[in-house]
Amino acid sequence: MMERLQENRWIYILISVLLATMFWLYVRAEVDPSQSTTFKDIPVVQSGSSVLTRQGLTVSSMSQTTVDLRVEAPTSVLDDLRRNFRDISVTVDVSRCEEGENRLRFTPNWPVNVNTENVRRLEQHPDMITVTVDKLYTKSFSIGFQLRGAVASGYQAGTAAINPESVIVSGSVEQVSQISRIVAILENENLNERFAGDLPLTLLDANGEPLTDLDVTLDTETAYVVLPVVVVREIPLTVSVVEGGGASERDAKIEISPRTIMVSGAEEDMREMTEISLGSVELAKIIDSTAITRTIGLDPSLENLSGISSATIQISINGLSTRSLEVSNINLSSSVPEGYQVSLTTQAMTVTLRGSGESLEEIDPSQVRIVADVSDITSVGTYPVPARVYLDAGEDVGIVGEYNVIVNVSR
Repeated sequence: MMERLQENRWIYILISVLLATMFWLYVRAEVDPSQSTTFKDIPVVQSGSSVLTRQGLTVSSMSQTTVDLRVEAPTSVLDDLRRNFRDISVTVDVSRCEEGENRLRFTPNWPVNVNTENVRRLEQHPDMITVTVDKLYTKSFSIGFQLRGAVASGYQAGTAAINPESVIVSGSVEQVSQISRIVAILENENLNERFAGDLPLTLLDANGEPLTDLDVTLDTETAYVVLPVVVVREIPLTVSVVEGGGASERDAKIEISPRTIMVSGAEEDMREMTEISLGSVELAKIIDSTAITRTIGLDPSLENLSGISSATIQISINGLSTRSLEVSNINLSSSVPEGYQVSLTTQAMTVTLRGSGESLEEIDPSQVRIVADVSDITSVGTYPVPARVYLDAGEDVGIVGEYNVIVNVSR
């Protein structure tokens, strides 16, 4: 009997709670009593700025960027406003402001999807907003570029091309003067290819820190940036050897300084780049240890990152001897230009031979002959012409050096 009464009691309690809830929902839905609440930190927005701009004026500061509103409205309306709080703002109309300080009232902007006919303002803080208006000031800034990140290993970023190259900033003197530089920033890690695209412009102060709260206007918000990314590689310098003068490549010691340079270029241009040739050296023209300077040439599509424009080639001949012979067997080439008469002034000259010691001792001066090349004569007088020295002996001995003989030319 007692257990049954206990069960009925819980049923009555459950029914009572259910009825109370239904009654509360009914009152809320049908009666919807008014309540008051405070909305804090509502953002302040401007209107009418373009009117000031046409007058050569601009807003330099506002006393408030947010306000607090205490309102009264039906409970359902307040609930809707809370859910759409981000869409609430207040507007201050600056179109009629004059230069200096202006105290202005503001107007609430309620969410468009909320019925605010029965919303009543009770309090607002502050009551008015002080707007300071200054003369409009404009300044042109060059647009710089920053890469925040790094290119991939083996690559290097080139010089960025930026369009437009400058931007005009408008605002109060106080605001614009805080700007030190304007840059387009690319954030990328392991960049290994060319970048091209629009980047937002960032305002920087004198310390390179971003300025995010300036009230200024830019005539463009972005810049189109093209950043080439090139391959960087260490390329060896080489030289080819022309054997002669009794010396082969194995007899020559050749050192190049520097041995390598750093070169950059597009991936397709660098793909086959394995060496840079400095040309050739003729061992027949090298008598003693000799240093030759050569220009380092590169295709215009490549860049010499080392900045070294020339290289030194140090050449020395090892393990061979030289011998000097006085030779009088000097003749003219048969190709004397028509109308000219040529006679030899030089009757004998010293010629240097190079080879192994034994082979040099076996050479007789009669085995050496000199032929003066007069095929290019174009004027009369006494002057030197190139001569070629012939050695009628084995290949292990050769003539070293370059020779000229003096001839007399008449007509």
